[in-house]
Amino acid sequence: MLITLLAGMAMMDQDRPTNIEKWMPTRWTQEAISGKAWHEYPRPQLIRSQWENLNGTWDYAIADSRVETWPGVQGEIRVPFSIQSHLSGVQKQVYADQALWYRRSFTIPSGWKDKRIRLNFGAVDWQCKVLVNGKVVGEHFGGYDPFSIDITDALKSGSNEIVMRVWDPTTDGDQPYGKQNFRPSGIWYTAVTGIWQTVWLEPVAATSIQSVVPETKISGAVRLAVSVQNLREGLTLHAKASLKGVPVATATAPTGSFLDLEIAKPKLWSPGSPTLYDVEIELRRGTVVVDRVQSYFGIREIALRKDKYGVRTYLNGEPVFMFGPLDQGWWPDGLYTPPTDGALRYDLEILKKAGYNAIRKHVKVEPARFYRHCDELGLLVWQDMPSNLKFGPGWNTNTRQVNAKPDGNRPEDSKRRWEKEWAHIVETCKPYPSVVVWVPFNEAWGQFDTKRIAEWTKKLDPTRLVNSASGGNFVKTGDIMDIHVYPGPGAPDPEPNRATVLGEFGGLGMPVEGHTWQQKDNWGYRNFTKVPELMARYEDLIKSLTLLKSKGLNAAIYTQTTDVEVEVNGLMTYDRAMVKMPLDWLRKVNTQVYGPPITMKVVVPTAEDAPQDWSYTFMEPGTDWFAESFKPSGWKVGKSGFGTEITPGARVGTVWSGDRIWIRREFQVTDPSGDLWLKIHHDEDAEVYLNGKLVAKLEGYTSSYGYVDIPNGVLRKGRNVIAVSCRQTQGGQYIDAGIDRAIRG
Repeated sequence: MLITLLAGMAMMDQDRPTNIEKWMPTRWTQEAISGKAWHEYPRPQLIRSQWENLNGTWDYAIADSRVETWPGVQGEIRVPFSIQSHLSGVQKQVYADQALWYRRSFTIPSGWKDKRIRLNFGAVDWQCKVLVNGKVVGEHFGGYDPFSIDITDALKSGSNEIVMRVWDPTTDGDQPYGKQNFRPSGIWYTAVTGIWQTVWLEPVAATSIQSVVPETKISGAVRLAVSVQNLREGLTLHAKASLKGVPVATATAPTGSFLDLEIAKPKLWSPGSPTLYDVEIELRRGTVVVDRVQSYFGIREIALRKDKYGVRTYLNGEPVFMFGPLDQGWWPDGLYTPPTDGALRYDLEILKKAGYNAIRKHVKVEPARFYRHCDELGLLVWQDMPSNLKFGPGWNTNTRQVNAKPDGNRPEDSKRRWEKEWAHIVETCKPYPSVVVWVPFNEAWGQFDTKRIAEWTKKLDPTRLVNSASGGNFVKTGDIMDIHVYPGPGAPDPEPNRATVLGEFGGLGMPVEGHTWQQKDNWGYRNFTKVPELMARYEDLIKSLTLLKSKGLNAAIYTQTTDVEVEVNGLMTYDRAMVKMPLDWLRKVNTQVYGPPITMKVVVPTAEDAPQDWSYTFMEPGTDWFAESFKPSGWKVGKSGFGTEITPGARVGTVWSGDRIWIRREFQVTDPSGDLWLKIHHDEDAEVYLNGKLVAKLEGYTSSYGYVDIPNGVLRKGRNVIAVSCRQTQGGQYIDAGIDRAIRG
């Protein structure tokens, strides 16, 4: 078999569900059902004037995976929606021991005579074989990358027939599948099988343009790498670039060479000014145009530089802090496929209005039009490779760290398929100026050969940054060091040659009645029931995040754009009917992060600054242990911080390995004025008192030091007392606290 299946695969499960009951309507559902959706040209970076959309009604059948011929019609399915989705009109599950079949007829327009006819697929999950008029014309492995098949030699006059066989083992296989699961729960969602992006026909010349990949410099130098299929001698390439219809540059070169354009006084692409240049490219034999395509580019550079704050990300020669949501890209009516192109763009427009400048496309690759929208709106895209958990080194639940072994054991054939698909995803996304970061691995999910993959990805595309493993096994490779902290925020320790980022944080959940996937048992990293409470906690997170820039933090990704199935961590509900916090307010809060780093001056040191003496006890100290007048008689004295060495980010001065600890110390303050912040690293739940007043009640754990706002008037000149308790239930443990003053301007 071409892929390794888990023992006890789905075919052995006699209780597996077939029909999928759950779905939710969106404001675009009816438009998709009426057949008015996904008629836009699907490949915006390589447009041809003639094409035929094959979305719409197809025949389908589900059969045993061993069946190799069309099994007969079982019903109709709406393409390009996966069979599990409501918008497909079917809403059935397909398991690893089954194959999904498609069939439809088509005719070739008379004006396409003497052309080669190509059948194009935006994406089909996972393995598919395509037959035209009974003849096998092509096969593809990969659920996320587009592919094209020349079907000319299989065509006949009049009506023609396409038959497709699709096999997708989802979580039973070793192929990339992202967040899909046969039994969705928590952070895992309904499986997707089959065609899930646009299918179309187009006529091309025997020798034709296959791709256009721009490489730009902020000086205005633009180099176009034009790939030509079935290359012949005596052909030349011609390019004409324009801005809003006004010509700005031309170039001519023989095929096999680059087209070099020089743009005078270039207007650069950035989130604040997403300028796009149009370019028309012709393939000529003498004066005869053999092929013509429309494309575009944005002029921008993303790079690392060292300055007084450390290693930082620079866009177009200026520091840039990338801030945006983790974007799952799931829909309650279409699953992987948005109901319409307008729906796809809606999410991105909301994010821009909310003040974000970036988006992390999480373990999924979107239709090409998604990236065009990001290009037009000005969103910096981090592009993940879809993951597979099966062969990764995994996450150690005892220590809450990825296992010490940096890479998992993955079969060589699985590695080769992964690499082939990743290389094609990188090549496909290269033309989009919005894409600035490649993320091969997430949280050790299927992570393998990390150093080799990071270096190879950089070789595939030296013009972008490589985040080798977002929150994964921390191999010192690539351009970026990335941690995940929930709710956070937190920042990695600065590194001499890599930028530090917060690849995931937040996860503040709030179910909205009437807009949830299920009535109860919805899930979030932290749950709220009222909007004001959610807003207050979100604002605390963003204020703390802003201070971490002084530690060299370059980016932060908030979880997440929308609720997804039982997850209620979204800025929006799953049906996109409600933005949970006011957009104007979000924009005001979010844009705080884009200013220059704020200098943090130590008032009361933590162990990160210099270990301090604290009184501590592991025994219940009584109800007034935090009072100013309390005398810690019988308590021990030890150096901060308190915990175990296995805890991420810990600076252990005194070992604490039990379930509870109480610590307190006195300190002097000469100037209690200014913008004061509690600096704390807690694992797990902590309560912090200053001069007998509760100033912070923190749930969960962190993996680095972060900040919590101190109310005005709590500290005073002279003697002060800080008292902290911490509770631990599993994994690593650590507590340490201090006070910093924020110096702005």
